[in-house]
Amino acid sequence: ASVAIVDAHVAASVLTSAQGALIRALIALDQSHLVRAWPAPGVDDDAKRAFAEQLSVADAGYPGGVAKYIANARGLLAASRDGKNPFEGWTPSVPAGKVVKYGGQEHVELERVGVEEARSTAFVLVAGGLGERLGYSGIKVELPVEQASETKYLELYVKNILALQNREASGDGVSVGCCGAKSTAGAEVKSQMIPLAIMTSDDTHEKTLSLLEKNDYFGASKEQVTLIKQEKVPCLIDNDAHLALKDDDQYRLQLKPHGHGDVHSLLHTSGLLSKWMSQGKKWVVFFQDTNSLVFRVIPGALGVSKSMNLEFNSLCVPRKAKEAVGAISLLTHTDGRKMTINVEYNQLDPLLRATTNPDGDVNDTTGFSPFPGNINQLIVSLPEYAKQLKKTGGAIEEFVNPKYKDSTKTTFKSPTRLECMMQDYPKSLGTKAKVGFTVFDNWVGYSPVKNSPADGLAKFKNGDPTHTATSGEFEFYECCAEMLRLAGADIPAATIDQEFNGMKLPMGPRVVIGPNFASTFEELMAKIGKLKMTATSTLIIDGADVSIKNLDLDGTLIVNAVKGHSVVIDGVVKNKGWNWKSIGGGFGSRKIREIDALRGFTVEKKPENEARFIFEQPGSSKVPNAK
Repeated sequence: ASVAIVDAHVAASVLTSAQGALIRALIALDQSHLVRAWPAPGVDDDAKRAFAEQLSVADAGYPGGVAKYIANARGLLAASRDGKNPFEGWTPSVPAGKVVKYGGQEHVELERVGVEEARSTAFVLVAGGLGERLGYSGIKVELPVEQASETKYLELYVKNILALQNREASGDGVSVGCCGAKSTAGAEVKSQMIPLAIMTSDDTHEKTLSLLEKNDYFGASKEQVTLIKQEKVPCLIDNDAHLALKDDDQYRLQLKPHGHGDVHSLLHTSGLLSKWMSQGKKWVVFFQDTNSLVFRVIPGALGVSKSMNLEFNSLCVPRKAKEAVGAISLLTHTDGRKMTINVEYNQLDPLLRATTNPDGDVNDTTGFSPFPGNINQLIVSLPEYAKQLKKTGGAIEEFVNPKYKDSTKTTFKSPTRLECMMQDYPKSLGTKAKVGFTVFDNWVGYSPVKNSPADGLAKFKNGDPTHTATSGEFEFYECCAEMLRLAGADIPAATIDQEFNGMKLPMGPRVVIGPNFASTFEELMAKIGKLKMTATSTLIIDGADVSIKNLDLDGTLIVNAVKGHSVVIDGVVKNKGWNWKSIGGGFGSRKIREIDALRGFTVEKKPENEARFIFEQPGSSKVPNAK
């Protein structure tokens, strides 16, 4: 009967022949409920067409189509119902990788290799999420990283990429220009450009595009930035993987995000990988939407990928045993297969207990687990990656997490769906694939912003990292300050004095080192002579040709210069400075800006309380004493 309904709608030109064929194929997979209650052609035709279009988009967006999705779902749902252990037969051990001490000699040497490789790298930003979980009404990449410079996350990422691009493309000392060397020959310019792909979703696509256009792509060339949109997948109502219709609309499928693992299939189907290969790119770096520190460690991690010849390199941080962070592990099967993958913390401990260590996941002599913490910033070798995706179509191993109504595991509390994670790509690789990790300390490589003030406060009270906009801001300043300390600067340590949104977090001098000032630690050291700051000072510095000869700062100093304007900072700067002022219980107040409420403070910036030097034309200057 359902097939006859479809045939009648194709005959009446309500459905196209392709749409009819798709629905018939699904009926053959026991999905006749999708059209069983349809009235005759002539009734609700527009709604039926919209349904068929929605189904077609879902079909095109999944490797193998909706039929393959249903088949995969049935297998995964059966395994979930039966309680199958996905790690049956696997034994974990610590994989090959490198623990890098930021600022050490090995790190400096790795960065030298990494910045050379950066010109042969493409970057992929996974930005499908709204800021709702943060309590922010916009897209997450539009959120300011910190309130001193008010640089947005997307702006910071683009400017870091351009700093690497311009640094690398000017080995002869001549700048290629902030917008991809518009002054040189076209073909050469394109190969010099470092491409950026941004994975968006229905929720974020238009807003991300608008943010870029409104800000002239933050100085990038429009052609080096590509947006690739992720589609959602159908929800499932039972173990037989019947597709879910909306409760209040029989002509609309229930859809949910499939997870950031879709980035692989999107890169494959978009043609970007072939394009990047033709431009001579060798690496692809994946990074997340709100981790402001990631570009501090990318040059060193690229150096590790190159020196260890890794096909896949996971950026990691030290991880305490049993800490609620996924761990990079080498799994060896009883049949000889091996794979280096992310294993969730609640799976690693019982797996170790069942195989090699009755104590499970324990700290070693370093005080940390030997299994490093995965932070989902990834580097792949492009030739092997493109070849592998041709084999798989970009499909990533999926999982399902149904919430069952009772112990019979036959019905769900609400519809579920299949999901996939981008870090699971190595599961598709063979035993011989070179997969490893690079560990940097948290302070320099990992500061995610993902929790609302209320959620952050609960974590704070529990003694856990808050991962709020407040902590993200202070950790950004502290990272810059610590880099300067390692370069020899005299900067007071952060202290816990003030309370913001109920949280007392370490806060020191506010230091913002712009992307153009230094891409590597070696560059930073070369630009810092003598530098002394007080605990309440603010320093914002950017510019490829800016350096500090001797600075004694008590207050606020802002120095920003275009490439080609040489600035030497030499002298004493003393003023009242800016003030980070707690807003107390003002969260949710209409009088307070949303971005201030998220952080729990406002910054009082008065021109008379700062020394500001902005140079927008080529030239040379010495920043004088300022009172």
